Amino acid sequence: MPEPEPVDLSEDDRATQQDTSVDRRGIAVGAVLLAACTGLVLYGVLHTEDEAPKRHVPTASVTYEVSGKGRVDLTYQARSESGKAVTVRGASLPWKKTVRVPLGKSPVVTVALDGEGGRASCQLAVRGKHVQTATAFGTYGRATCQGELAAPEPTDATAASEQEAAR
Repeated sequence: MPEPEPVDLSEDDRATQQDTSVDRRGIAVGAVLLAACTGLVLYGVLHTEDEAPKRHVPTASVTYEVSGKGRVDLTYQARSESGKAVTVRGASLPWKKTVRVPLGKSPVVTVALDGEGGRASCQLAVRGKHVQTATAFGTYGRATCQGELAAPEPTDATAASEQEAAR
């Protein structure tokens, strides 16, 4: 097979060939820059969620105590912004727990005896002061101790932020 003969290009042909390759590189660089800018814009649009500032929720110390013998199921109000209940199944007696409960939520502990019955008493103290005592007895007996925590008085800053949020 004969080798192809080298082709001599004129100066105009060489300039046209160089212009074409430069244009392709420019288009490629422009496409990469456009893709990067589009990615940044989409990132900004998709991640614009403003995280709500964490609000300090005032709380009070609450002590739950259950005395008696055996095992019981307990439910009590625990610390969280919403003051959600916590359940303890098969708790051994005596049982005691001190937690912080948000103001405005009612501290409560519920005691449920099992099928073996028995006797168990719950006590509730708020800020170290006794509030209530109740006793469960018999098969599947139940007792509930509950107190009140006054809602916090709004400060000027809290009232202003609540009004701003309502708008």
